[in-house]
Amino acid sequence: MKTIGKVMATGIIPVLFSLSIWAQESNIYEQEGYVSLFNGKDLTGWKTPEGDNGHWSVIDGVIDYDARSEARGDKNLWSESEFTDFKLHVEWRFKGYGDHLFPLPTILPNGEYVRDKDGNTIEPLGPNSDSGILLKGSGQANLWCWSVGSGELWSVRTDTSMPPEVRAAAVPLENADQPVGQWNAFDITVTGDRITIVNNGITVIDNALFPGMDEKGPIGFQHHGGINPETGKLQGASSLVQFRNIWIKEL
Repeated sequence: MKTIGKVMATGIIPVLFSLSIWAQESNIYEQEGYVSLFNGKDLTGWKTPEGDNGHWSVIDGVIDYDARSEARGDKNLWSESEFTDFKLHVEWRFKGYGDHLFPLPTILPNGEYVRDKDGNTIEPLGPNSDSGILLKGSGQANLWCWSVGSGELWSVRTDTSMPPEVRAAAVPLENADQPVGQWNAFDITVTGDRITIVNNGITVIDNALFPGMDEKGPIGFQHHGGINPETGKLQGASSLVQFRNIWIKEL
């Protein structure tokens, strides 16, 4: 936990974050007025996609997804409850990668991609998993293996009709992710159409505008990837992801 140790040394790590990582069973969030969205035993309180056939499941006390949902249409996992303004704590990790390499462009602080002299996006291949935290049904905070780090607001950053400052605010301020296989902790605050994301104790998205954010909606975990019908193997960027310690506090 190299990053965590470094942050602790600076004295800036939030108390809630530190306690949740080293004392998973702690009720510190309950004491702070949060409500648990996951009981650690089953998917009570969550809407499993119809026809999923058990690919969203609970294994060893965590929500596990193998990127192989057999559902048609929406394959995401959604909370039954809906929320307006809230603080959300969720811990997540990638278990591994898909079966082949994936193009991984470099995102600049202004939201544009690094390009070659001819204007083509430079996309070196690398191992990648890809998922996301879905906020009120419309907002999305990316979880992925790109160099920019997790927390990126994809639909805002890639919307070229948005003002430059809005797109830039959707880019993580730094990559605060732990390596694949290790747990990360997101603390997300949503107030109206504004999003702040703290990743492993470091603010990566700071009061960013999310135009078009729904007034109220559920929390979701994103499906990505799946089986390539031609090869029978997992596609690159598949959501080989797990979630635990999911707490929410309405504001």
